[in-house]
Amino acid sequence: MLRKFLTVALGLMLILSLAGCGGNQPVTADPEKSKGKYEDGIYFAQADFDEKGWKYLITVEVKDGKIVSADWNSANKAGGPTKKELSKSGKYGLVAKGGAQAEWHEQAAKAEAFLVETQDPTAISYDAEGKTDDIAGVSIGVEEFVVLAEEALANGPVGKGQYADGAYYAEEEAFAKGWKYTASLTVVNGNIVAADWNGVNINGGKDKDTLSADGEYGLVAKGGAQAEWHEQAAKAEAYLLEKQDPTAISYKDDAGATDEIAGVSIKVKGFFEIAKKALDKGPIAEGSYKDGFYYAQAAEFAKGFKYMAHIAVKNGTIVAVDFNAIGEEAGSPDKDTLSKSGEYGLVAKGGAQAEWHEQATKAEAYLLETQDPTKITYTDESGTTDDIAGVSIKVGEFFNLAEEALAEAK
Repeated sequence: MLRKFLTVALGLMLILSLAGCGGNQPVTADPEKSKGKYEDGIYFAQADFDEKGWKYLITVEVKDGKIVSADWNSANKAGGPTKKELSKSGKYGLVAKGGAQAEWHEQAAKAEAFLVETQDPTAISYDAEGKTDDIAGVSIGVEEFVVLAEEALANGPVGKGQYADGAYYAEEEAFAKGWKYTASLTVVNGNIVAADWNGVNINGGKDKDTLSADGEYGLVAKGGAQAEWHEQAAKAEAYLLEKQDPTAISYKDDAGATDEIAGVSIKVKGFFEIAKKALDKGPIAEGSYKDGFYYAQAAEFAKGFKYMAHIAVKNGTIVAVDFNAIGEEAGSPDKDTLSKSGEYGLVAKGGAQAEWHEQATKAEAYLLETQDPTKITYTDESGTTDDIAGVSIKVGEFFNLAEEALAEAK
């Protein structure tokens, strides 16, 4: 009887023990249920430029099948910083200028977070104006965000491009026939998403793109071209966006004409060369100025020359400076050109330590370094300085002109 009782008791204990062990075993998750629905990788999509010159873009990252981040942004046709960068620095001014409840980048962040939460861009509804009530604190239009997110996810992962994100700029070394050409680029997700080929005049005034668009350059009427300069420049810019490589073009002559871009008869070699120069220099650090071209010149000629300062600002930073002087006689070369050719002869005729253009270059570099034309002292009223090694020419007028030019950039 006792043995029977012990046998039953042991049996019950074994059953209870097995039951307890079974309860502590981890539950195996269904791999199909835990797996997300997207392929891992970086997704990217971009729209065309709108009538205001902005192009919306989105970068989406997927890990373990799920959206882990989204970056909604916008690039300007003129190149330079993105809308998000401008917004973060306070230069876009959606609150101050537009009376919005929050800055653009702050509202964009809420839309991005909503996509990560819902894992589905179609979960955002919007009205005919592109506005939504689905995301608290967002009053900006979200239609572009939704459409681009759907497009990017539908197209599949594309990865990142070869360049570092940011704003890029470069310009030619000297003026030729009164013009100096420039290239401004924007890179997002490693891709060149905006490129602007332009030109500035040694006498100031409108940039070449604006002059052409306003009908004042007259490449068709005066030169018999097939299209205006800005229209052909736009085709060259589009070619760079398509190829993503400024060296991926061939020329039919040394002047730089090409047969690879339909509808373009102007010489494009200069644009692609300075675009490469810009990319080689790397992204521009953010500064405090307003982007643009700035120019000032002296009120009158002195000893046959009128001094001028051309300054380019991108991403708020002074990225190019040209101190020069215009000759008084019509068609005469500028002082920089005269000096480089040896005709000015500051060393031979004046016993200077270096030619005029070499000293001017050092003054330009000083402004690029200090980013402030007032950060210089003079040894006398004529404008000489000890602040710039190797410079004995009078630079006071240059820095005064730079200060005048940049007054509009603050």
